[in-house]
Amino acid sequence: MSIPNYVPGHGLLRGKSVLITAAAGAGIGFSAALRAAEEGCRALFISDIHEGRLAEAVAKIREQSGLQQVFSQVCNVADEAQVQALIEAAERELGGVDVLINNAGFGGSRLLVEMSDEEWSRVLDVTLTGTMRMTRAMLPKMMARRAGVIVNNASVLGWRAQKEQSHYAAAKAGVMALTRCAAVEAAEHGIRINAVSPSIALHDFLRKSAPQAVLEQLAANEAFGRAAEVWEVANVMMFLASDYSSYMTGEVLSVSSQRA
Repeated sequence: MSIPNYVPGHGLLRGKSVLITAAAGAGIGFSAALRAAEEGCRALFISDIHEGRLAEAVAKIREQSGLQQVFSQVCNVADEAQVQALIEAAERELGGVDVLINNAGFGGSRLLVEMSDEEWSRVLDVTLTGTMRMTRAMLPKMMARRAGVIVNNASVLGWRAQKEQSHYAAAKAGVMALTRCAAVEAAEHGIRINAVSPSIALHDFLRKSAPQAVLEQLAANEAFGRAAEVWEVANVMMFLASDYSSYMTGEVLSVSSQRA
């Protein structure tokens, strides 16, 4: 199947403020940030660990979407002090965060028998614990307002088995479980928490982290015979962030054919 046409914005986030982690570069995070602007958010705050790429991302979003209320701050979600600083800055600049998209994650390829404790811990610290840190810091702010939406980025590897992905799969399965449990705790405060679970969405970082032959085979295994475009994943994030999904919480929505 050929790649479909890019879907124009429909005002799904009109009037809302959005905070997104790992939003520099050309991956799902940047696409989600651009989509949020195109969907009419009133203000946007993005973070990443790469200061240069972060500044470039802000400029691109302003140029391509026309939204000028775009703020940024460097943040490593593996550092609690930086997470707290990011939340405080976003709350201040946005006048309160309506939507948090936890996109930060870190992976790699390694057979379990060759994996060091350090490799295992680094992937879980960024991908799972980083998502927890951001959620933990954001929830009290949203609880005080009795409103808010959190969207996490999981992966079909939380369900599927794949060689050399034990650390990443365990982290993403943890994100799924965290999403469900946190959603139950947040529901009584008027807050929704859901997750997307993409299969394979090609972008520059992924191309650098896995062999080309492996990526091509994974894409060929999908029902459409291709990988997702990053904006196709971002579109589902926008749905979960919008009022169209007002009765959904604790759900993990697959952005995939679920074909093994």
